[in-house]
Amino acid sequence: MSTRKSRSIEQALRSATPGKADDAATLARALAERADREGLLDVAYAALDTPLGEAVVAATGRGVVRVALPGERLDDVLAELAEDVSPRVMERPQRLDEARRELGEYFEGRRQRFELPLDWRLTHAGFMRRVLRETAKVPFGKTISYAEAAERAGSPRAHRAAGNALGSNPIPLIVPCHRVVRTGGAIGNYGGGPEMKEFLLRLEGAID
Repeated sequence: MSTRKSRSIEQALRSATPGKADDAATLARALAERADREGLLDVAYAALDTPLGEAVVAATGRGVVRVALPGERLDDVLAELAEDVSPRVMERPQRLDEARRELGEYFEGRRQRFELPLDWRLTHAGFMRRVLRETAKVPFGKTISYAEAAERAGSPRAHRAAGNALGSNPIPLIVPCHRVVRTGGAIGNYGGGPEMKEFLLRLEGAID
């Protein structure tokens, strides 16, 4: 059976105790604590309140591996992590304290640069990963074009491929794909929608 068809342990616990969500959540927390202590927790995730709604951040031992923007379905995010990283995925907010703190400071206007280690395994290797790594270097409050992103990644004419890489960015906000706009200054597409992209650019003072 594929890992996509398998569920996280927490999901299994919830379905095993219908009508007893509180008991299942308590059991899930206890199990996550034990798994963490025994080194059996590969991916920890936690919810994050933002001005745009609830986001989700997930990390492995290497670093932040996934940021799910408001509007993404948690079940889909967990299935993706289970298939592409490890099926041992559990809610463990304590493991995400630093990531949640830095993201919270960003939305409060008190942080312009993230200092979090990143796990790049959900990004495609080669050109697409180079695009995202170069995008991670774009400073707070600045923007570049899709063509510039492609050029920085080593393929100046591949601006459409650069757009595809940015559109599949698994670590938005921290890898600030919202800072890449169309030539001429039009905002362009964004995984969370153009309104969210505009909000982030206004938050950073990149647009009026």
